[in-house]
Amino acid sequence: MPMDLKPSQTNKANQGRTFSPIEDYYQEKTIPAQEYKEQEEAFESDSKMTNVLHQWQAPEFEVYEKSNLWYGTAAVFIIAMVSYALITNSPLMAITFILLGFIGYVYLQKDPRIITFSITSDGIMADKEMYLFENINSFWVFYEPPHSKTLSLHTKAAMLPYVHIPLENEDPVAIRELLMPHIPEVKQEHSLVDTLEKVLRI
Repeated sequence: MPMDLKPSQTNKANQGRTFSPIEDYYQEKTIPAQEYKEQEEAFESDSKMTNVLHQWQAPEFEVYEKSNLWYGTAAVFIIAMVSYALITNSPLMAITFILLGFIGYVYLQKDPRIITFSITSDGIMADKEMYLFENINSFWVFYEPPHSKTLSLHTKAAMLPYVHIPLENEDPVAIRELLMPHIPEVKQEHSLVDTLEKVLRI
């Protein structure tokens, strides 16, 4: 059926303005203001259902100070691996270590973002990521002053089940008391990756 391109009779509020037939057609299809208001009220209602119990801010990762010796050792290691790859005629291995060295250097120069963390009535929010209590098996607080103060969540995710959240200046006892009514506390051990991060200071 051909589109009616006659000027709209419902756009009296816009008299004096010139609309093309297509613009006039979309003017008639505009969602009423009342519907927008209802959508906004529904969104606000959903937001209020999640009660924020506690909130804090912390850097997304811990920054370790590195000496010139550390950088020199890392550079020697990368050069040695690239040289070995070239000697054994493994160009792919050489390219891989060159990329690792470049990406690692760029990453180490990056300043951590300050992220907002929240414990709510439904779960734990890290920035824009929500971890619902029903999807968390247990939690544990690694408290090793003055360096480590981390909330570790054991989630039901298959690939990366452990989520580490920095507590920064928060009281670990208070955090523990907030979580215990919602998820069980189960002791965890540092993984090999955690240990390497501390030893290599990365």
